[in-house]
Amino acid sequence: MLLAVLGFHSFVAKPFYIPSESMMPTLLVGDRLVVSKYPYGWSWASISFHLMPRGDWRIWPATPEYGDIVIPVHPERDEDYIKRVVALPGDRIAVVNGQIVLNGAPVPRTVEPPVQIPVDANSPCDPYSYPGMRTATPSGEIVCEMPTYRETMPNGATYLVVDHTRQDLDDFPEIAVPDGHVFVMGDNRDHSADSREYGSRGLGGPVPLENIGGRAEFITFSLDGTTSLNPITWFTSLRGDRAWTTLRPAIADGGAESEQD
Repeated sequence: MLLAVLGFHSFVAKPFYIPSESMMPTLLVGDRLVVSKYPYGWSWASISFHLMPRGDWRIWPATPEYGDIVIPVHPERDEDYIKRVVALPGDRIAVVNGQIVLNGAPVPRTVEPPVQIPVDANSPCDPYSYPGMRTATPSGEIVCEMPTYRETMPNGATYLVVDHTRQDLDDFPEIAVPDGHVFVMGDNRDHSADSREYGSRGLGGPVPLENIGGRAEFITFSLDGTTSLNPITWFTSLRGDRAWTTLRPAIADGGAESEQD
């Protein structure tokens, strides 16, 4: 039974828990989702619990698409991250004042109404990280109201990102993504250790495809952080509106043509 479960988790799909805010507003702390293991083939990173040694081999390899949410493994630690693919092998990518510049052209980014994330134990809207964003709706609900943009990639994949302050990672000098690598970023641009960041926290540049363990598909359920041993809280802590939300990016009509911010 254990071998069957390990095999299914390693080669077909596995559950995944969101522990950080790096992919807000798409993913919240407390989301549980399904990660499929086969879209890009299999490598050492596919095997659950990282039981195999690292290597540069892949079986039935395939390349992610723009906008895919993938599970890269940290280059030095056996720690799974979750990020979005924003550049493919052979692309040139830079970040200028928070905006992606892909192959010399700014990725279209339009201003959207601020996203309102309900404040709870898993999304506390910490005033240090999100100054001045905690507010009340007309109904009295306390929410974290964040500056929001819509990015549209060259293949038409479109999704929301949060970007609310100037910080070092808002500017990244242009690099070429090597063959067999992708460049990934979190949707919460000011609070994500991703390909832009070198050192122990970040992914240290483009990620080798053999270090990607799967693709995020959909949310199964989400908890607000109040779950306890009391069985009643197993139900009261559910964020019911998030169940079965797809994590595949929408495709904009007409591709990536849109007004830049």
